[in-house]
Amino acid sequence: MKSRSINTYLFSSVGVALLTLISLFFIPEEKLVVATEKWKGVCWVGTREPIQGHELRLLKSTGADALSQTPFGWQADIHSPAIQWQTDNEKMWWGESSKGLKSTIDSSQALGIMNMLKPHLWVRGSWPGAIEMKSEEDWAQWFENYRGFILDYAHLAEELGFPMLCIGTELEKISHREADWRTVISQVRAVYSGKLVYAANFTEFEKIKFWDALDYIGVQAYFPLAKSHDPTLKVLTDSWAYHIPKIEKVVRKYQKPVFFTEIGYCNTVDAAIEPGVWPSERKEIQLSEEVQALCYQAFFETAWQKPWMAGVFFWKWYPNAHDRNPDFTPQGKKAEKVMTAYFLGESE
Repeated sequence: MKSRSINTYLFSSVGVALLTLISLFFIPEEKLVVATEKWKGVCWVGTREPIQGHELRLLKSTGADALSQTPFGWQADIHSPAIQWQTDNEKMWWGESSKGLKSTIDSSQALGIMNMLKPHLWVRGSWPGAIEMKSEEDWAQWFENYRGFILDYAHLAEELGFPMLCIGTELEKISHREADWRTVISQVRAVYSGKLVYAANFTEFEKIKFWDALDYIGVQAYFPLAKSHDPTLKVLTDSWAYHIPKIEKVVRKYQKPVFFTEIGYCNTVDAAIEPGVWPSERKEIQLSEEVQALCYQAFFETAWQKPWMAGVFFWKWYPNAHDRNPDFTPQGKKAEKVMTAYFLGESE
């Protein structure tokens, strides 16, 4: 009896191991969702004065069919729960005011250009990813203020007919508060009937737990693509081959398509090392249209081809181009030619 018991145990153990092994090879992974749209967009810079119309026609000529508009709220300190905002006043830049937002969406939609409203928080001396409260009382106050901010823009997005609203951008030290964000999302959905996305930093998107409550996974796609200056196209595409599986793991889990709510590269030799570094910190770096263009090319050859990709917004596009260097904009550079070729479907 003892021997028989041991044999039975061994058989059971082997059977479990075999079943586990079989499952690894024969039970298919969750399928990747297939996006039903492909927005070809840019991050539109709000202007001081009203646009005239030719600015949007010029954008349309690149094959772009989408833009994001960005009004701002203001936070004086990363540890302060106070947020200030106004949707319209005489001191605001026209393009960030409710009047400018309305005029821009009306004019762009007439040209077949889709719009996303993407309110940002501007933090004095820092960035939104550093915002973090020091007490539960301050967290509660911050979320009360933030709900007021984003709900004002949700009402405006509904009134003006924006098809998509971004509920937050790069709030990396805040997005772990799942219950608070689900409350934000629920209240926004109560007043806004369009699609919702959150713009998670590339270091943040894997940690978000409320993707199921949104329509899209949003990624601020400033992934590092190189370790040195002047990378080759192969180095850049190989880097995307490393980053893409991380995105697809989240896509499989939540079955949501993806927007790159921002992606961009400066026209400098170091653009691919830390793509999100501001131009003001690159003033001593050698300029390079070639590296910027290669970064665009690498994106279009890799992530852009994925079935889950619902759209992209390139940071950034000025209604009136200028010659500031270095800068993120592809306007008038080799990167614009790459973008235009893919947006128009004329790439080889």
